[in-house]
Order: sequence, then C-alpha cells, then structure tokens
Amino acid sequence: MNTHEQDHGSHVHGTDLRGVGEFWGDESASVREALAWAVARMARESDPRTTARSASDLATDAGPTVVPAGIGSGEALRIFSDVLEPATRAQGHELNLAYIPAAPNRSAVAFDAVTGSANIFGGVWEAGAGGIHAENEVLAWLAGLLRWPDTAAGCFVSGGTTGNLSALVAARKRALRRRGARPAEGWTLVCTGGAHSSIISAAEVLDVAIAEVPVDSRGHMTGAALREVLERTPSAFAVVTSSGTTNTGIIDDLADVADACADHDVWMHVDGAYGGAALLAPSVRARFDGIERADSFIVDPHKWLFAPYDCCALLYRDAADARDAHSQHASYLDSIDREQPNPSDLALHLSRRVRGLPLWYGLATHGTDRYVEAIEKTLQTARDVATGIERIEHLGLLMTPELSVVMFDRPGWSEADYTRWCERLAHEGALLCVPTRWAGRTVLRVVFVNPDTSADVVLRILEETTR
Repeated sequence: MNTHEQDHGSHVHGTDLRGVGEFWGDESASVREALAWAVARMARESDPRTTARSASDLATDAGPTVVPAGIGSGEALRIFSDVLEPATRAQGHELNLAYIPAAPNRSAVAFDAVTGSANIFGGVWEAGAGGIHAENEVLAWLAGLLRWPDTAAGCFVSGGTTGNLSALVAARKRALRRRGARPAEGWTLVCTGGAHSSIISAAEVLDVAIAEVPVDSRGHMTGAALREVLERTPSAFAVVTSSGTTNTGIIDDLADVADACADHDVWMHVDGAYGGAALLAPSVRARFDGIERADSFIVDPHKWLFAPYDCCALLYRDAADARDAHSQHASYLDSIDREQPNPSDLALHLSRRVRGLPLWYGLATHGTDRYVEAIEKTLQTARDVATGIERIEHLGLLMTPELSVVMFDRPGWSEADYTRWCERLAHEGALLCVPTRWAGRTVLRVVFVNPDTSADVVLRILEETTR
C-alpha cells in the first residue's frame, strides 16, 4: 500500500484515526472494517434460518481467537461474520414469533453504535449530563403515558430482571421505614403464579417469602382475590401485578388491585416488560386504567418499543423512595451532586452506559405518533391472526388476545408433534414459534411485535403446515 492509500485508509468521513490512542497503534483499519460491517448488516434483512450451534462445533470452526499475539482485525471480523453471527437467532425477522423477539427500527440500531462510540459514563450527571438529559426526556414521556405526577422519575437498566429487583428493593425499604421494623416472620411478596420468572428470582435475592394470589378463569389478578391474601398476610410489603404477561399477554385488573394495595398500605409494582408498550395504543388504553396509582413500573423497549437489546425503563411515581433505597455513599462518591438526576440513585447499579439513547434517537427521528401507529399495527395483526385461526377448521383459538399474544392449539397433536412442527419450520426458515404450557397442556403461542409482519403470510403458513 502506498503512502497516499495509507493516508486515505486512516480517514473515516474526513477524520484522522491514526492519532487516537498512541499505545494501541494505528487502529484505523479495524475501525473502518467494523463500521463498514455494521452499515452493511443494517442494510440487509435477517436470515430466519440462523440458529444456535453446539459449543464444540463453534470452537472447531472459529478456532482460538483470544491468544497472546492476537489474530488481527480482519480475521476476527471474518470469524464473527462467517461463524459467530450466523449461530444466533434472527430476532428482528418479521416471522420470528417465538418468545418475545425484538424488532428495533434501524435508526435505533444505528444509534446504538453511536452510543457505544461515545463511551459515555451514564451513572452520574457530572459525567453523562447530555446523555442522561436525553434519556430523561424519554422517561418523562413514559411517565406521561402512565399519567403520573411531576414527582415521577426513573432510569434505564439492562432488562426486566434488574428493573423488577430494583423496584422491589425500594418497596421493601419504604415498608421498613413506615413500619419501623422487619416483621418477625420476615417480609412477604405478593404475586400470581403467572408472574414473570424474574419475580421469583427477586424474592430469592431479597430473601422474602411469596404469597400467591389465585387468578380468575382467564388468568387475571383481581382485587377481590388480592384482598383475601393481603388480609391474612400482614408481612406483605409489595404486590407485583402485570400489564401484559409474557405467556398469554393478559393485563391484571389494575384499578381493583390499586384499591386493595392502597387499603393495605402496600407498594404496587407493575411489570409491563412486554405489554407496557401498549400504553401508547388508544385501542387498548382503557385496559390499563389504575396504572396511574402504581408506585413503580417497568417496560422493556427492546421488546415492543423498537429499541435494541439492553434497554429497560424503570420508573417510580415518587423518586424519593428510590433514592432512599439506592443512593450509594462512599468517600469517592461524596462529591456527587445529589440535587441532579443521577441514574445511580434510582436502581441497583452504579456504572452504566446510556442505554436509553437508541430509543431516544428512534423516537426523535420518527416521532411518537409513528410509534403509536406501529403498536396499533401489531395489535391489529394479532387480532387478524386470531380471527383467521378461528376460521381454520383444524386449529383452535384458546382465548381472544388482549394484546399481541395469540394462543392456539392443534387438536389431536401430542407434545412431540408440536415440537417437531416448530423445529421443522425453524429449520426451513418459514416461521419461528415454540410450544408453551397453558392450562396444564402443551399449546402454541405466537407474539407480534414487528409492524412488518403480515397476518396473511402467518395464516397461510399455519393453515398449510398444520394439516
């Protein structure tokens, strides 16, 4: 390579990269290659046939990569592109209907790269004021959807597990402050059997008992059933309710739950990791009535708000409770300005990236109205698929969808039949779906979070492949 080519190669959009970080030498080639790969990846569609491979196969094909002398950026990128990335599931594909996938818009994905390159410490205002300000604008927008007062505040954490745990830490701290002492029998967390698995994990971490609320015939927590549990559980410090369960997409009777929590002076936490995004949709907003009285709430924008992974919004109706529980104090933290909105004061974390910025960029780019349209479109897709399933003679719709989860079965099939069907369609790249358990039996479940998914395409696949 001649001198002119070297000079040209060390510039990206007119920026000289050679002088950045003298210790590591000239990294212009590795930067250029990585950025070019990212741009090309964002420009192409996902391959629905990508799937996991065994650890031994990956080790064989990738070979040793973390070695004393390194393997060079070109070889590292080749291995990632040819071996590692294809061994992942295509989360953003419009026919990935398994679990709860992620369908971020490309603007948000691109800005995730910008966020990483900016290397912002988002734990305290002093270090990350600009990024935190943008995150807080998004959080204020979400608080507005909840119809919460100006005392509300929050932060972005990595996912629903951390968000739920952080909220419950604050709930337990408030209960201790109000009651003056820990109950002799210990604290108790109240939830239904349909609560997300992270709630069970949080109870184990907090070393608290669980009191289970029986649900109604459709799986909802009701105020009447909750009252009975609270009346015999004086050690209850929090109730976890759901605004869109992961398995069935149902929303608890939030207004009745709020009444029961208020009467018993118990913290009300709403797990909206998946379904909370539907707060945007006028067609289902009434289902969330009562959520304005909750004490805390989470929603994962990486599920149904079109942001990339590593993004959960955690909000408190009164941020003072969160600060009381989570503010860390040490000699090296004494200079932090506690009057500023420090995310480290609002959750179980200190170091953090400004993971809310990709969501902010997507919202700023497209506008909130476009997000409303996207949520409504996925809800309509779910309704259309549910209606179509009812018309297919050999399939059975199990419940009318409340949000965008559709549950159905194929009468006569065994668990093995369901598994073979799902594996065959995944291998063919036709559709990603997994069996689940409902009412004690194996059934099928699809969830719609991608506005590009076509109900007609899904119904054609279901009708033709389940005969």
